[in-house]
Amino acid sequence: MTYHTDATAATGTVRITVVQNSPDVTLDAFAGHLAADLDVVRAHDGDAVPGVDALGDGLVVLGGHVSAHDDERAPWLPALRETLLAAATAGVPTLGIGLGAQLLAVAGGGQVAVAAPPGREVGVTRVFWRAEAETDPVLAALAAGEDPARHVTSRHADAVVELPPGAVWLGSSNVYPYQAFRLGSALGVQFHPETTRASLAAWCDADDDVDTAATLATFDEHADDLLGGGRRLAEAFVAEVRARAEDRILV
Repeated sequence: MTYHTDATAATGTVRITVVQNSPDVTLDAFAGHLAADLDVVRAHDGDAVPGVDALGDGLVVLGGHVSAHDDERAPWLPALRETLLAAATAGVPTLGIGLGAQLLAVAGGGQVAVAAPPGREVGVTRVFWRAEAETDPVLAALAAGEDPARHVTSRHADAVVELPPGAVWLGSSNVYPYQAFRLGSALGVQFHPETTRASLAAWCDADDDVDTAATLATFDEHADDLLGGGRRLAEAFVAEVRARAEDRILV
């Protein structure tokens, strides 16, 4: 069964479905930044992934600890890939984060490498926006203007290595080229704009080869960019959800 969050920013004017793929990869800071009614589908706990007609006004697909191909361990993934592609082609504003972005890429015909050769990308990542990002309806909140976000928070080993046909490439890092892309009405970001310092610390502690103290020190150095960028992205996504919902009412 889905459940409603008690996000203090909720206004009730639009409804966004959020699909959670692992118990410890949550909305995190986004629970307070997404100004909407949020229906959280705990797919990892047996909740059924809704079809595109039941999503409401928007869709967010969170990260997780399985690969985009791991249908045996995560039997809900085929339905989730189907819903992601349907949402992207039907004009439903969609945000795929981490695993969510990888699932979007695979659903659209792209490729994801498991344990990609460059290795894990953990902690603060320098991001480079392409020109197309400056006009993207959502990502422009990070890429455009006089104060673009230059750093994001990462934690992944799998990676998109080929974008789907028709996708727009939006951003890269020094390690992985596809940090952000758009497919139809869906934005995929490999990085984690929702992540707080506490969540990053827990992720680092779970990895034996990561220096938690050093990683958190870098996070603290760039905290305004990281946390502020996450807030801006969430607000821009909700603004896009509202605009699309209003357009449907006017039609």
